[in-house]
Order: sequence, then C-alpha cells, then structure tokens
Amino acid sequence: MRAPDPRPVVLVLGAKVRLDGSASPALRHRALEGARLVTAGLGRHLIASGGILHPGTPSEAALIARIAQEAGVPPARITRDEAARTTEENLRHAKALLPDLGGGPLLIVTDGWHAPRVRLLARALGLAATVHVVPRRRVPPHRRMLTLLREAAALLRTALRIAAGRVGH
Repeated sequence: MRAPDPRPVVLVLGAKVRLDGSASPALRHRALEGARLVTAGLGRHLIASGGILHPGTPSEAALIARIAQEAGVPPARITRDEAARTTEENLRHAKALLPDLGGGPLLIVTDGWHAPRVRLLARALGLAATVHVVPRRRVPPHRRMLTLLREAAALLRTALRIAAGRVGH
C-alpha cells in the first residue's frame, strides 16, 4: 500500500473573464502560477475554480484549466469547479472536493490584495491551507487603488459575516 501523497492540492481562484471570453490578466497569471506549482512538483493536483459571470462566455474554471493544460498540467490532474461564484464558494467547494482527491492541505493561488480575505475565510471554514500569492504584475495606479478599496470593503463584510456566525464549518 502506497503512502498518501503529502503535497498539497493547488486551488486556483477565478478572476474576471472578459466579455469576449478571454482571460483577464489576473486570471491568466493565477492559472499560470498554479500550473507552475503543479508542474514543478509542488502540488499534486489543481482545482480550477470559478463559474460563469457573463452568459455566453466560458467559466473561469474552464479558462484556468485550459491555460494550465497549455502550460503542461495533464488533464487528469485538473478538476474544474464551475459552480463557484464567490471566494467563499471557491473555498467551500474545494473543501468538498478534497476527499476525492486524497485529502490533504490546500495551496490557494490568488493575488496579494485578495490574500487577507482568503486567509480569513479559509480559517473560518476550518481548511488546512496556505495562500500562495502570484508575483506582482504591472497595474495602473488608479486600477490598483480601486481594487484595494473594493477588497477592503469585501474584507470588512467577510469579517462581519464571520463574527455574526454566517460563515464557518
């Protein structure tokens, strides 16, 4: 009997899909970083997570999976979660998928601005998880400021939901 693989499952969180159906830079960078982790042997499986935001466009998960395959991850080592539409759903669905993937910890791939909320949610959901931040990319200052403000509001909203007992195991 073989010992279980101790490497984590890599969870790539979705990001915006453009109206033309292409991946946003954030989605592409997350997918490529997740693929790099798996092909380098730092993760045993990749969960591509994210639903359809705009009718007629592919799901975030479908684009992550395609990018990961193009980067060398075998299809058999990719699971798609196309139902998740929020960060909390990404994590809840990954938690439900873990037993079928051999259990173990998660290595969650996201952007630095998103990492504090992801850590907070993972802890509240009882996940054994580490957040892996993709290397920074160039973003115009006005866009960075809007993203940080939006995420600060989302972090506060999440913390209040956790405090009210509306997020948890």
